[in-house]
Amino acid sequence: MGTIYLFLADGFEEIEALATVDVLRRANLSVQTVSIMDTTKVVGSHSITVLADQHFSTTSFQDVEMLFMPGGTLGATNLYAYQPLQKLILKEAAKGTLLVAICAAPLIYGRLGLLKRKMATCYTGFETDLKGAFCKKEASVVEDGNFITANGPGATLELAFLLVERFCGTEKVADVKAKMRFKEPFCR
Repeated sequence: MGTIYLFLADGFEEIEALATVDVLRRANLSVQTVSIMDTTKVVGSHSITVLADQHFSTTSFQDVEMLFMPGGTLGATNLYAYQPLQKLILKEAAKGTLLVAICAAPLIYGRLGLLKRKMATCYTGFETDLKGAFCKKEASVVEDGNFITANGPGATLELAFLLVERFCGTEKVADVKAKMRFKEPFCR
């Protein structure tokens, strides 16, 4: 299996990024956080500073398994504005790579025209950015082909467990949940 790349820009939603990385690493998946800012220090939407594993400019992206975009209005807007990331997304979309976004971040794929005729969800108020998508407003997580979208911080664990299931199977999800002392029916 290749590497999961999770992108960070100032204004990212901390829960969506960090809880996802945590759960995926508990499942022994290879996850790298990548800063698109001038430095590997990235400041989240709630003023939590995080040190990314690497910087976009020094990352080869030769073994991409999945691209993950956390939300936060400013964070998602900053990710979308970063031209090298747009090019990477378009390249990986053409290959059929799994592309995941949560909260405001589905706007990135929507504005790039990648969600046309796809089912998707997002944080309330960003539906118009999902250009041509069939927006499922009430769904917390939506899968359609190589795209998975989620609607906000409250969907983070559901999304993370879904990704573990996709890559590792239901037994690994049960193992990770047990070690986290996770209790159903809170989430998937």
